[in-house]
Amino acid sequence: MMQRRLLLSAAVAAPMVLSGCASQSLDGYANEKPVLDLAQYFNGKIDAHGIFQDRSGQIVKRFTVVMDCQWKGNEGVLDEAFTYSDGTTQRRIWRLTKHADGRYTGVADDVVGTANGQTRGNAFRWNYTLALPVDGKVYNVDLDDWMYLIDDRVMLNRATMSKFGFRLGEITLSFTKRAP
Repeated sequence: MMQRRLLLSAAVAAPMVLSGCASQSLDGYANEKPVLDLAQYFNGKIDAHGIFQDRSGQIVKRFTVVMDCQWKGNEGVLDEAFTYSDGTTQRRIWRLTKHADGRYTGVADDVVGTANGQTRGNAFRWNYTLALPVDGKVYNVDLDDWMYLIDDRVMLNRATMSKFGFRLGEITLSFTKRAP
């Protein structure tokens, strides 16, 4: 009887353990609405509120962002002004290019190389390496950034930060587009 319970427990737990190893697929969002058009959403003023959690889940940074976004044809500029809870500020200016099939590339001064992303349905996946200053040193960290359009004004963002494949923490953001 005990052996049967152990086998049953293992059979129930195995799919949950294995599903924890799987990663989400952008194609899984292909039919989700509303459809995300980055050039449409990131156009005008956007306010964002976010947190950074370390790998234990502890919130170590809180911040707000005011974004001034403009597009001309397939070229976009996202001017981000960050204010952190400790009073420090930062600015990042993304220069994005829209390509065929919902693909995007982007550059910014603190991004190493070129960022690459793609949209499907209401989702956008964005991968890049960020030169992150910490205590007088700069570390190149990888970001796997997922954005989900909720409606015409709100988008949620979850990003995983890692180095050498080890998860360092997560960033969570809520974007709200200002009414015109």
